[in-house]
Amino acid sequence: MLVLDAPVGAAYHLVTSLTTAIHPVSGQLSTSAAIILFTLGLRTVLLPLAVRQARAERTRLRLQPRVDELRRKHGNDPRRQHEAISELYAVEDAKLLGGCLPALAQWPFFMVMYRLFVSASIAGHQNALLTSTLLGAPLGQSVMGTLSVYGLFTAPALVCLGLLALIAAVAWRSSRRAGRSAPAGAMGLLTRTMPYGTVVVALFVPLAAALYLLTTTAWTATERALLHRGLAPAR
Repeated sequence: MLVLDAPVGAAYHLVTSLTTAIHPVSGQLSTSAAIILFTLGLRTVLLPLAVRQARAERTRLRLQPRVDELRRKHGNDPRRQHEAISELYAVEDAKLLGGCLPALAQWPFFMVMYRLFVSASIAGHQNALLTSTLLGAPLGQSVMGTLSVYGLFTAPALVCLGLLALIAAVAWRSSRRAGRSAPAGAMGLLTRTMPYGTVVVALFVPLAAALYLLTTTAWTATERALLHRGLAPAR
């Protein structure tokens, strides 16, 4: 996507500069450390959006019983039902899409980060982030690729499997938390299984992207545990 070329290039410059800056301290781990630090920095910048999303979710849950009552009252008149719900949200100074917009605003940043760690070349040059290693495991190679090249019982393979295990642990924690408020039926099952999608993705993307996935999903899990604490679906 050409529209992402400029922001990806800027992000690449920042990460490579950070790698150079911390190399005297972290040595061969400098690229991996830079990926983690840059991801944490970006998530910190996006924190106000997450706070707004959590506040909107609290408002939505607080108003949910009244919304359900309006839906029952105007069940035979969809137009009046929509007007009544809109009026309720207006009186409460809430936005119908208040919880969605902050989340949608974060997606361009996530797309840039993902492109940064999966692109073989950036701005016409080889992506140096993919030429480094993490404890001997190539950051430009996927977990499946590393296993096929190095074998199962080797240091690079064990690093990849360890990283994959950490991503799976974060997914399991996120799934458990999502399950507490998930609806019954197929939608609830989908809500509980969605976090494990990161594990599948991590198998096939470069290890640099998997490291990004671990960092950002761990941040998300912690963020939701803190900002959404005490939230429960209306009954």
